[in-house]
Amino acid sequence: MNFLNVLLVTYVFPPAGGVGVLRAASLARYFPAEGIRLDVVTTRNASAVGSDPTLLSEIPSAVIVHRTVTFDLPFGIKKAIKRLVTRTNQPAGNTSRGAGASSSSLLRVALQEMLLPDPQVTWLPVLTRAARRIVRDRNIDMVLITAPPFSNVLLVERLRKQFPDLPIVVEFRDEWLSTAIDLVAFSRSKRARRVAQKSEASSVANATAVVAVTEAARREIRSRYPQEPETKFHLIPNGFDATRLCNSAPSLCSRTDKRIIVTHIGSVYASTEPSYLVRALQSLSPDERSRFRLRFIGYIEEPRFREALLQLGDMVELTGFMPQRDALAFMNQTDYVLLIQHGSLNVAAKFYDYIGGGKPVLATIHPEGPERRLLEELRAGWWADSRDVEGIRRLFLDVVARGNSLQSEFQPDKEKIAQYERKVLAQRYAALLHSIARAHRNTDGQELAGNGVREEI
Repeated sequence: MNFLNVLLVTYVFPPAGGVGVLRAASLARYFPAEGIRLDVVTTRNASAVGSDPTLLSEIPSAVIVHRTVTFDLPFGIKKAIKRLVTRTNQPAGNTSRGAGASSSSLLRVALQEMLLPDPQVTWLPVLTRAARRIVRDRNIDMVLITAPPFSNVLLVERLRKQFPDLPIVVEFRDEWLSTAIDLVAFSRSKRARRVAQKSEASSVANATAVVAVTEAARREIRSRYPQEPETKFHLIPNGFDATRLCNSAPSLCSRTDKRIIVTHIGSVYASTEPSYLVRALQSLSPDERSRFRLRFIGYIEEPRFREALLQLGDMVELTGFMPQRDALAFMNQTDYVLLIQHGSLNVAAKFYDYIGGGKPVLATIHPEGPERRLLEELRAGWWADSRDVEGIRRLFLDVVARGNSLQSEFQPDKEKIAQYERKVLAQRYAALLHSIARAHRNTDGQELAGNGVREEI
């Protein structure tokens, strides 16, 4: 087997926890068996939602992990600053806060101007030095850069200047300019948009290949760069790790309390905000509401989202963040899994854990988004428009009416679902990287000679 020396650039890596770490962790877990010698450059002190040491125990010893320091702020402090930055300005003429309001505004503007395209840009100087050293010292054949954080893509141009012949693959796990910048960006100013547009354009121009995780996102980013060849843009979807899931049949009405447990796993933020869901559930009768227990496992980004959910009273349970293995164990004890997604381009990573776990999905989603197509194609559950209060209400009433017939009605396509196992997807990804390497060798008329280094003066 011809081995390919690949450097994976990822801001978060085990033992850091959260959904953003899972794709990189799965590639590190499965790439070595696919003819890839993997080095990983990551942060030692990532601003992560939590830790999950079990993920680290699954990384093969053959994977070399290079941990560097980052000057990014701790997760809690950064989220507090983001709330300050994105707070609505006081109306003109409102001087009730006096000098305090002016100081707050100055701090907000200063932070917006400094931390672009995102706060993790503080890692870039250290990352650049580390990546250059690793490419040289480890005889790297190819670099794979995953984003978000989107500041990671600034590395593409920096590496290209010094290594003009080095294949570089940039991966967008979220669609940046059409969705992420409006939903979760630290700054949404005009300057922030200009920086984002320039950064993405530069990374695409200098990359050998671009990978997206949904076909809708691939088409979206490809449409912005018609001068680039179609063959530059690829699709490798997210997936689930079958070794961490216990696939089980629906358990409706198997418990003594007879309450229907509906579980949401993952962060609650702008793209998954629950206000329409809450309004729909509040419109149910007291008897209908008493039939359900909603469990939210994960970080809740804004106080207003937590306050909205708490309006449901004892109908809802908020557990906070927990390691993935624990969260998936809770999922195995549920009747339905809940998906909330307002965007039209991305598929929530949790969706794949849901289908891999064999639980029926109740989805409040964009009617034109890729999740609707997947739900219907995989026969994985039922959906309503995420902004249709009456439609969501009917979705939950149908659950009550379905009762014990659930197991006969829920017949997912297991053969198609199996295509989304992370091991299978890692094999596809490895095949893509090997094909890029072969094309590069054929273009240059020579074997990959490490990195084609050009020293900077």
